[in-house]
Amino acid sequence: MLTHLIILLDDTSTSYCNYKVPKVERRLIGLDDLKAGIRFAMKENLNIQFVYPDYKLPMEYLETIDSIDHAKVMPSTCCEDADVVVLSDWNDKVPQGGTCIIRTSREGLANHVPKVKEWLKTVNRLNVVLTDVETFEDDAIDSYRNTLESLATIIVDSYKSGKYVQLNILTDRLQLKEMNNCNAGANNVTLAPNACFYLCPAFYYDNEEDSVGDLKKGLAIKNQQLLRLDHAPLCRQCDAYQCKRCIWQNQHLTLDVNTPSHQQCVVAHVERNASRALLAKLKEKGVTLRGSHEIEEIDYLDPFNILNKWK
Repeated sequence: MLTHLIILLDDTSTSYCNYKVPKVERRLIGLDDLKAGIRFAMKENLNIQFVYPDYKLPMEYLETIDSIDHAKVMPSTCCEDADVVVLSDWNDKVPQGGTCIIRTSREGLANHVPKVKEWLKTVNRLNVVLTDVETFEDDAIDSYRNTLESLATIIVDSYKSGKYVQLNILTDRLQLKEMNNCNAGANNVTLAPNACFYLCPAFYYDNEEDSVGDLKKGLAIKNQQLLRLDHAPLCRQCDAYQCKRCIWQNQHLTLDVNTPSHQQCVVAHVERNASRALLAKLKEKGVTLRGSHEIEEIDYLDPFNILNKWK
């Protein structure tokens, strides 16, 4: 069931996930299309998330946006009143409080652990988005695991001091009892500046022809059930609940939107196991985390390796 509509306000709207924005020329969504998108969301009872470019919008656009409840995802270079700030690089100064996103490679994260520590003193939540999951081979497992261990130490120290910060790749799994995936196409769709709908922004930037409807004809997602968790035989058995189960990555790496790649599974399970270790460290230090749940010990990183157990 759809619950959210993501509206890209411009072709150069900031990326808040692992996709790149290849377009460099500004193309603002038509004002009439923006109004039509808002009407569509109202009729379908959808929450709206506006994704902003790095320049100030015309006043008539701002007034139209403010006509409805919404959330703003904005780049750090232009983030007044943002609900979520997307940082441009590791040199950015983070705003006080709130939620920030940093898009980075695995190596980039490993090289900036001290910066994460600095940021977590200021923000309430930091989402790390790895942009190179598709290149994550088995020899990268130890490196990523070591980075997560270093970050876990920062989390423990912060919690001991009474500041309960959130770092998605470590703390999300602590309190989840079920999958909390991206759910593109199942719970949310994207309206692009060309007035067409897409499963998510990544599909738009990949191929504008890959739309799932438009504002005139309406939304038409073929075989939408195949995007849902209950139609994913592997994922519905998995307990790496923090995994985003990215259907765009699935399409690229396995040619099936509902089948995750080996790389995505390994990354998710390395994070899951790091969360388990973090929970143990917190208990050892006498830190009680309200709402946390025990995480079972496992002996695999790719659920496909134990597929026969689930059949």
